[in-house]
Amino acid sequence: MYNKSKWSHTTFEHPARFETLAMEPEKKEEIINDLVKFKKGKEYYAKVGKAWKRGYLVYGPPGTGKSTMISAIANFMNYDVYDLQLTIVKDNYELKRLLIETSSKSIIVIDDIDCSLDFTGQRMKKKEKGHNDEEKDILFKKSEEDEDKDEEEEINKRKDHNFTTNFVDKLDPALIRRGRMDMHIEMSYCSYQVFKMLAKNYLDVESHDDLFPIIEKLLGETNMTPADVAENLMPKTIIEDVETCVKNLIQSLEISKKKEKEDAKKKTEKAQLKADKDKQQLAQEDEKVEEATEIFEEKVEEASEKYEEDFLII
Repeated sequence: MYNKSKWSHTTFEHPARFETLAMEPEKKEEIINDLVKFKKGKEYYAKVGKAWKRGYLVYGPPGTGKSTMISAIANFMNYDVYDLQLTIVKDNYELKRLLIETSSKSIIVIDDIDCSLDFTGQRMKKKEKGHNDEEKDILFKKSEEDEDKDEEEEINKRKDHNFTTNFVDKLDPALIRRGRMDMHIEMSYCSYQVFKMLAKNYLDVESHDDLFPIIEKLLGETNMTPADVAENLMPKTIIEDVETCVKNLIQSLEISKKKEKEDAKKKTEKAQLKADKDKQQLAQEDEKVEEATEIFEEKVEEASEKYEEDFLII
């Protein structure tokens, strides 16, 4: 954790592992293969002239396992983890010094990047002020006049840069382009496949002929995060058995489904009320226009009649 101008140290002891991570096997395998390729890629990166670093953007709704994913990566790679809070870094020089102080085998985490800085807003302000719109790397904004090659090499040595966000759409596209965020990892709501992994991890059960089909149906009809599913599956007392825990999950899913329907109904009703109000307002405006048109036509007719009378008198 970064504090003022120094890194403070704490022992990293998170049990997350890819073996127990709640994620579709295909997506998990893709991530693992990418990490292995990076870990063994020193010669390849040197050959193609690229810094030996890898950027990962981990995004998704709260409770979908973004922090757990980073912990699993750290344990898999056996790397140190640095939690960097950009909001308290004074300037680019201080950021650069902080990165130099990290170990060669490290994971630099910037959590909730959408909350740390308004990148899009800053770029737009630069455009408005007439500044050059060249892209700046958020971690390595370089000055050609005083660039220190040794420092840059130290910064880029065998490191993962992990960004997390709940709202990927808020991020400046220049920040998340390939080369900065090389791999985008979406953490989504719980699927039936992920539920079965959680059931195996928490209850040591792989199937239930009566209850699992109900859960499969409900997960297809409502959204629930893996964290919430896991919380429902975890026994609260020593007397709760597998069936009780699974039924607890079913009850929670049914409540979630009901709430989503109610919220959707309220949203529809609100939209309908707005549409009716807009329609009524439009009708009133049309009525006013019609009244104004009639008044105008009457005035024109009166003026025309008066003109004819004046003409006859002359």
